[in-house]
Amino acid sequence: MTLEIPETDFVDARHMSMRCSPIALLPLLCLLPMATAVATSSDAPDRAHVLDTMKRATGFMVDRVSYRGGYVWSYLPDLSRRWGELEARRTMIWIQPPGTPGMGNLFLDAYHATGDEYYYRAAEQAAGALIAAQHPSGGWNYVADLAGEESLQEWYGTIGRNAWRLEEFQHYYGNATFDDQTTAEAAKFILRLFAEKREPKYRAPLDRAIGFVLASQYSNGGWPQRYPLMGGFSKDGNPDYTSFITFNDDVAAENIDFLIKCYGLLGEKRLLDSIRRGMDLFPAAQQEAPQAGWALQYTPDMEPAGARTYEPKALATHVTAEVIDQLLRFYHFTGEVKFLARIPEALEWLDAVRLPPELSGDRGSYPTFVEVGTNRPLFIHRKGSNVFNGRYYADYNHRNTVGHYSSFRTIDVHALRDRLQKALATPPDEATRNSPLRPGAPAFTLPRVAAGLGGFPGRDGGENVEARVARVIGALNNEGYWPSPLRLTSNPYKGEGTKVEAPGDFSQSRVGDDTDTSPYMDPQPVNGISVATYIANMGELIRFLEESR
Repeated sequence: MTLEIPETDFVDARHMSMRCSPIALLPLLCLLPMATAVATSSDAPDRAHVLDTMKRATGFMVDRVSYRGGYVWSYLPDLSRRWGELEARRTMIWIQPPGTPGMGNLFLDAYHATGDEYYYRAAEQAAGALIAAQHPSGGWNYVADLAGEESLQEWYGTIGRNAWRLEEFQHYYGNATFDDQTTAEAAKFILRLFAEKREPKYRAPLDRAIGFVLASQYSNGGWPQRYPLMGGFSKDGNPDYTSFITFNDDVAAENIDFLIKCYGLLGEKRLLDSIRRGMDLFPAAQQEAPQAGWALQYTPDMEPAGARTYEPKALATHVTAEVIDQLLRFYHFTGEVKFLARIPEALEWLDAVRLPPELSGDRGSYPTFVEVGTNRPLFIHRKGSNVFNGRYYADYNHRNTVGHYSSFRTIDVHALRDRLQKALATPPDEATRNSPLRPGAPAFTLPRVAAGLGGFPGRDGGENVEARVARVIGALNNEGYWPSPLRLTSNPYKGEGTKVEAPGDFSQSRVGDDTDTSPYMDPQPVNGISVATYIANMGELIRFLEESR
């Protein structure tokens, strides 16, 4: 589960200099301005030029970068090394966004914008990789190794096991996960591809995905983080958390969204019970005042629970804000005021736990975690130098908190309160006018995905669309990709860490000693091949085509 600063792209700087480091990517919106500022053009682009750029960039990704139709997150220019959230092997593909499903969705967006079957075939190749990676139960893991189970287990036992702060990779469960939208993104892409031409070959993997979501749901409407239930990984004496009911990273919300899309497109009424129970879980999990918030996870009997060792048993302010957002959506789906009834209590709780300026500074006005029973903020720390001698802990000290997982959050409570007032003032019949669950709802269509991305350079800075597109076109290099600064680096695997602490202070760093395979910031990023940048720049070109029709 990634509440951390999102990461994507890696490159090995040893191929560029004598420095000994591989590199990873920053969040998408931080990456884009640099990714598209490499070149400019004063000539207004025409449709033919845009189409040619799209085809060259896609041909490079499909023919040179992909493995059996699948992708990770980033690559060295010579493709000798590659990364997802951790370093990957040539035979591995990443399902966790922005991996293979994101590429598949982009290809479908390009197919819609151009009518070119080339992009549909590229989407089919991505689907083929995902179907090969689909767990027999119907879901997906973060990552798959198309070389086979033995190879994947060996990767988990080396690179995964030594990633100190990425505890979700330290143990190989052999099942599938809902975390980080992994199963939801893959399943929605397969649904979208099936909906394009209703090809029967995609119905079977789609049905397996639907069956996975239905089978994994608890009777109270919640979903575990991983399924089939395995357990078996106790970290520092904490229970295995993967069977716990999960709100973190929108696990429940993403599953409901997938089922609603399936209901709208396939008309399967059997999904309505699961959708209803999933929505009902949200108000049921709210704690009683004066702590009327929500936790990251819950035990099956609905008690707040911890997860990774830096995610203690606590209420979580950012999850509370996310749940409020979903409750407002559920009102517009159903018109039922029960989804709005206790939002005021949750907003009052957020007001009550707001941090004073001397504690929060510019890091965020709300603590990430609030202790159950006391309403005291909890702050996350660590000591040691690697996964074998280090540990995380929570206390009441706001100083020297870990750098990779913020103990502080920024939440717009005022905006949530405004949205609640608007919802309360909207009669149920009006609120549900566009609900896909309303009897007699209009024909359901899936939204485009990649072309809906925002945050591109110039979009809010006055630069017109022609100038933006010209910059994107000019930035494509002769090889056919957009060079991107890959801002995170990780140590290559060199063997197990020891129980002896290495010299130095790793309490706030993103990485420990040189045996830690976790990504960290590279002070001298180099350019490489980024899936996120490809998706972003292609999205800009696709929008140009659609807006200029």
